Amino acid sequence: QVQLVESGGGLVQPGGSLTISCAVSGRTPDYYAIGWFRQAPGKEREGLSCIRLIDGDTKYADSVKGRFTVSSDYSKNTAYLQMNSLRPEDTAVYSCAATGGTTSCPPLTVDEYDYWGQGTQVTVSS
Repeated sequence: QVQLVESGGGLVQPGGSLTISCAVSGRTPDYYAIGWFRQAPGKEREGLSCIRLIDGDTKYADSVKGRFTVSSDYSKNTAYLQMNSLRPEDTAVYSCAATGGTTSCPPLTVDEYDYWGQGTQVTVSS
């Protein structure tokens, strides 16, 4: 079994920055990638970014490109999402997800990922 635990969410002012983490444990699949998603109240889950831990291959959604940066520490089985220039519309529950057997970052869609964390709340408000 694979477990994912997000941390680092919280309240941040508009224009501020926040970095959230995703720690993966258990029987991590080979060549796995971690995707970041978010879901705001009343909206569908949105794919944001992906990183393939073994080689650092990344992918970004257009909505966050240039503001969000994904990174990882392969030795710690941990991925990070650094979020800059945050806006109130970035308020959501942010989740990470993992999938194995990848040759590159898969599409940022829910059905591409097999294992999910519980999510961490990010609120952007003054």
